Amino acid sequence: MIIDQLINDCKKGNTKAFEQIYRLLSPKVFAVCLKYSRNYEEAQDNLQEGFILIYEKINQFHFKGSFEGWAKRVVINYILQQYRNQGIFEIISENLPDDSEIEVDEENVSLEFLTKIIQELPDRYRLVFNLYVMDGYSHKEIAEMLEINIGTSKSNLARAKAILKNKIEENANTSIPKTK
Repeated sequence: MIIDQLINDCKKGNTKAFEQIYRLLSPKVFAVCLKYSRNYEEAQDNLQEGFILIYEKINQFHFKGSFEGWAKRVVINYILQQYRNQGIFEIISENLPDDSEIEVDEENVSLEFLTKIIQELPDRYRLVFNLYVMDGYSHKEIAEMLEINIGTSKSNLARAKAILKNKIEENANTSIPKTK
């Protein structure tokens, strides 16, 4: 497979091979950066820093699992470390909403709107929401990754869902024309 050869060449110091890896993976890794970043500019910064880390750590990839998955994990861990360093996961006291599911009327809610409101979530809520809902991590795994307790992960998810539900309902109420 061509990616395996590029990885081996890169491990031998071939920077042109890494440039090709970057071109192959950057769109997919950038999508991950957008999910975990506050905005487009921060996602661009995280992409650059993430690929520097991928380059530095490429010798740690041992062809167990997909390289794409490994690269995404390196970038996610980098981004999460930035948030941990900022101390955004400190426990706060708040009234927790119920854990109801969000129902989305796909005809009236665009992907762009969903992406925008997810990016607007406070950092601790957005990160837990993306890890749990979008990437399928368990609360135990999230707690370990973010260095928080499981209860904090659950409460952050519940709060994220409540905020998103309110924004979706507000959007539906303002964008649907009233009919008789």
